Amino acid sequence: MEGKNNIRSFHLAGIIPIGDRPRDFNFQWHDSLMPVGRNYTALENAVQECAMAGCETIWIVSHMDMQPLIRERIGDWIYDPVTVVSDYRKRAKEIREIPVYYVPVHPNDKDRRDCLSWSALYGVLSAFLVCAKISKWVIPDKYYISFPYGMIDLEVVRKSRSLITSKRNFYFKYDGNTVKDGSYLSFTIGGDDYLELRKKFREESINSYRDGGIYVPVDEQYNARYFTVKDVFKHLKQGKKDNYVDLDWYYYIGDWESYCNFLGSPERSHFVRREDFTYNEWNPIGEDNEEGSEVGPRDNTGDEDGEF
Repeated sequence: MEGKNNIRSFHLAGIIPIGDRPRDFNFQWHDSLMPVGRNYTALENAVQECAMAGCETIWIVSHMDMQPLIRERIGDWIYDPVTVVSDYRKRAKEIREIPVYYVPVHPNDKDRRDCLSWSALYGVLSAFLVCAKISKWVIPDKYYISFPYGMIDLEVVRKSRSLITSKRNFYFKYDGNTVKDGSYLSFTIGGDDYLELRKKFREESINSYRDGGIYVPVDEQYNARYFTVKDVFKHLKQGKKDNYVDLDWYYYIGDWESYCNFLGSPERSHFVRREDFTYNEWNPIGEDNEEGSEVGPRDNTGDEDGEF
């Protein structure tokens, strides 16, 4: 499941899994849309992180009913922040657009194995299948999995870009822990890692019947929907040759108490909406835009003066 590596291209696909079970926020919108800054949500921060990491495509895995609102916030593509420069002449030559794709959770997975870990694996599979139908040359070489519920310094992500976009697996580490230990820290995997994780996931999943046709009680069926990040990614085989970057700080915001702890921290000031992070849509094919409804970059700041 890996693309053809060559010296000219390296396709790093960003996977953002949010097709999981509801958390304790209990709002009408998706839990990943909780604000972490002024007009800036946790999901948008994860998208920005993927762009900082050097992803060439970004794949957001969510339930179908939440996709319209999510797409309303994110759009069809974002700018690569590393290629955006202040000089207009240079900007026109160097700026790069990163497409964002929206992957619905499979209907057969809903209420059966729709946990965050499986959403990540399903995102990897979807990215591979779509790219493989286009050309073998665009199949992702690595997959960068970013969780909206893990807050880290994006400048560290940008500085680690060369390590992330390499043939070796990459892990962010905080206080000696990685995603293997249950921390919502970003990492990369390859096709072989995906196959091994999927195998372990299936082995530990319980459906209606066990091996041998033994019926499973209702309260024990489909245990995979409750799998945690650690339950699945503990099977990753980390090696000394893998790339690691230690973080000075990290915050988990997957529940209300942890979210409040993050909002009260001094690191909250790091999370502001970038000026180049605007809503963008691709122009429709074969259609003329109606007068007064031009499709293109849209100001999403909500402020008349344009400040964030």
